[in-house]
Amino acid sequence: MNTGSIVFDGVWKKFQRGEHHDSLRDLIPSLVRNVIRRRDPSALRADEFWILRDVSFRVERGQALGILGRNGAGKSTTLKLLSRILKPTKGEARVTGRVGALIEISAGFHPDLTGRENVFLQGAILGMRRREIEDNLGKIIEFSELADFIDTPVKRYSSGMNARLGFSIAAHVRPDVLLIDEVLSVGDLKFQQRCQDRLRAFRQDGVAIAFVSHNMQAIASLCERALLLRPGSTPMLGDVSEVIAQYASGAAATEDPRITLHEAVLTHTPSGSRIEQDISPGTPITLTLRATANADLPRCSLQLWVHRSDGLSIFDGVSFTDGMPAHALSAGESFEATISITPNLLKGLYTIGVSLVDPDRLWPNLVLPSVASFVVTDNLRWGGCAELNPVYRLRVPSRAAGRRSAPAAMQSIAS
Repeated sequence: MNTGSIVFDGVWKKFQRGEHHDSLRDLIPSLVRNVIRRRDPSALRADEFWILRDVSFRVERGQALGILGRNGAGKSTTLKLLSRILKPTKGEARVTGRVGALIEISAGFHPDLTGRENVFLQGAILGMRRREIEDNLGKIIEFSELADFIDTPVKRYSSGMNARLGFSIAAHVRPDVLLIDEVLSVGDLKFQQRCQDRLRAFRQDGVAIAFVSHNMQAIASLCERALLLRPGSTPMLGDVSEVIAQYASGAAATEDPRITLHEAVLTHTPSGSRIEQDISPGTPITLTLRATANADLPRCSLQLWVHRSDGLSIFDGVSFTDGMPAHALSAGESFEATISITPNLLKGLYTIGVSLVDPDRLWPNLVLPSVASFVVTDNLRWGGCAELNPVYRLRVPSRAAGRRSAPAAMQSIAS
């Protein structure tokens, strides 16, 4: 493979569960097994497990890779392998150039030192020279918005303050490679937005970024590719919209015993073709549900909600408020429900949820969470969640008045 900013080539990583030796009889066989294991890294003992299996990817300069997966899938382990905190069991993990890493909130911080002193300590750990730290100290403090607390020991900082200071230092390392874990989620909304803006600026400057997050909206807005780690299955590497849609589909099952959901299909309106790629803002789509009622559901109406992947509620409405009469479903009866919408939304991953509800509230709502998801692609807008189709006009009244009076002035001069 050619040299790149980030290379993960056929990496396997295993961990050992805790082991306690009560006697010499237990210890000697364990030592023998360790010797054998060193000769054959592929051997897996009963007390070991693979956290990563044959994972490969590369990130070139100016690219950003989002790394997804449920808790325990190996996301943070991947970053620790890249930052050389851990060594692969098999394969190769390497980076080229200066690395800025923010993997754990207080990693590299000494709790008894002040924020200012920890800037110098963490900066040195990240490879900055003292003069370089001094030149950037004011910018680091300003970005972190911790000027009032910079001379306070960090053991008195909240987790959000630690994250602010840690990211501010990493953001001023001038890295060639940036490794960012989920720690940014502990900051407030304004600071998270500033971090996102800084990450986009890094990309434009040619920095290679590996970004771990459960915030699908952040990954969709920053990354063009994503890696989905699936314990026990082959990792999925591909276009960010395809990967996050696959990740979101894992929550599409219903467990309410009152209904059996057979199929949930999202199609283009009116062609009826399945949605398999990103859609543009304002694309009409239709959700079709096919299910069987396992209990009597009198006075049944549909409730629709749409959420963005970061939890923002985009829409929540009920069919009876839009004039559709309630229907009575009997136990054992199969039915089909269709809901057509025009999501005039901006770039992001959106999930659709449907509930069966009784307008009179005589039986509990039956929730079908996240039955479908779709990705909106958009390259024109700076941010936001809705496409407002703006019409821009710029008018200078004084100039308009001057043009209207020009003929009269010319006539006066001519006379």
